[in-house]
Amino acid sequence: MKQNKYFIYVITVVATLGGLLFGYDTAVISGAEKSIQAYLIEPLGFSSFMHGISVSSALIGCIIGGAISGLIAGNFGRKRALIIAGVLFLLSALGSGNPEFLFFTKGEPTAGLLWMFNFYRIIGGIGVGIASAVCPMYIGEVAPPEIRGRLVSLNQFAIIFGMLVVYFVNWGIANGQSIQWINDIGWRRMFLSEAIPASVFAVLMFFMPETPRYLALRHRNDSALRILARINGKERAEQILSHIRASVESSKAKIFSYGKIVILVGILLSVFQQFVGINVALYYAPRIFESMGAAKDASMLQTIIMGLINVVFTVVAIMTVDRWGRKPLLITGSIGMAVGMIAISVLSFMNIIGISTLVFIIIYTASFMMSWGPICWVLIAEIYPNKIRSQAVAIAVAAQWAANFFISSTYPPMMEFSGGMTYLFYGVMSILSALFVWKMVPETKGKTLEEIEHLWKAK
Repeated sequence: MKQNKYFIYVITVVATLGGLLFGYDTAVISGAEKSIQAYLIEPLGFSSFMHGISVSSALIGCIIGGAISGLIAGNFGRKRALIIAGVLFLLSALGSGNPEFLFFTKGEPTAGLLWMFNFYRIIGGIGVGIASAVCPMYIGEVAPPEIRGRLVSLNQFAIIFGMLVVYFVNWGIANGQSIQWINDIGWRRMFLSEAIPASVFAVLMFFMPETPRYLALRHRNDSALRILARINGKERAEQILSHIRASVESSKAKIFSYGKIVILVGILLSVFQQFVGINVALYYAPRIFESMGAAKDASMLQTIIMGLINVVFTVVAIMTVDRWGRKPLLITGSIGMAVGMIAISVLSFMNIIGISTLVFIIIYTASFMMSWGPICWVLIAEIYPNKIRSQAVAIAVAAQWAANFFISSTYPPMMEFSGGMTYLFYGVMSILSALFVWKMVPETKGKTLEEIEHLWKAK
């Protein structure tokens, strides 16, 4: 019996709805952040630092969600963890769009209302943190090794597609409306729109199977075998299950049982993915384009164009990751990002703003989307041994969101100090990321999760 590709892709598509919500939730702020500034930040006299905190407050939740994702996925399973994430997305969408609910009056900005808005964004962030860790873990534990890179990369495609969808939604809500309407009502609809995909995701996950590796960890071998047989055929399923059982029944269970290097590699993959500055481009895209001289509507449209480019180059990664390997894509992407960011830095120092800046932003983001965007998640999903995967992924993802929060919240004050120096910092980080991959990251193309485990045992 051959692989049941239809079943594999159905599982993957439903799981990647969590990635779509990850992208939707993190990018919805790009259309609403100026309205939040006008509605809550400026009337209360808060500084640009508070603006940065409010724009990136969801990232506090992402850190929490990433940190507890291992506990939830380990105790309740990968499937239930994703259902929990879907419910959190729904609560955040409803609350962020109507933060006055129960306790405050619409049209009366107060410090308490600002904190309540941030609270709802943090709730959504917890959902993002859980989904960002568990979606690739779930797909990676189900997928056959020869297409695992492609399937896990689809999660990144879903993240970028979610961002693109919300760019269209934000643009559609704001298009033709007055600034006053957007600042009073439009931003609320932007957040509320997330309730629809969140509800769909939570419901569909009820019908998905648990991963065979989690079931084997819980000694539910018959259930694991049934799912493996449905994916791979009965004969191969028995062989795979024997390898999984040998892995999960070993005595090693503590986080450093396989050495500290594997944990460090995951953390550094996560930190470099953020320190190259990608989320600055995503969160502040309309503002960046406006600073280049674009009008409000044009800046939103340019953001959509950038989103389309992101989707195209994420597809490039999906099509090549299982043929070219993880390391070549990461190093190539790092070089492209370094070229883009250093060029933007030079242009900024020279006060040149125009089409050339847009070109280098596109070079930078395209390089990221064909490399560090999807491949970082692929590696985090596959480099860890079965017995420590949920704990180790949680550490890596928490580190990623902590780095994300640091980069996103420091961007406004850094730009006030020096735009050129800010972009130069991201360019230097891109160079360092290439050196890190070259020296420390193993190639995992075509290996089963159990074979990858032996790479660390050998060390």
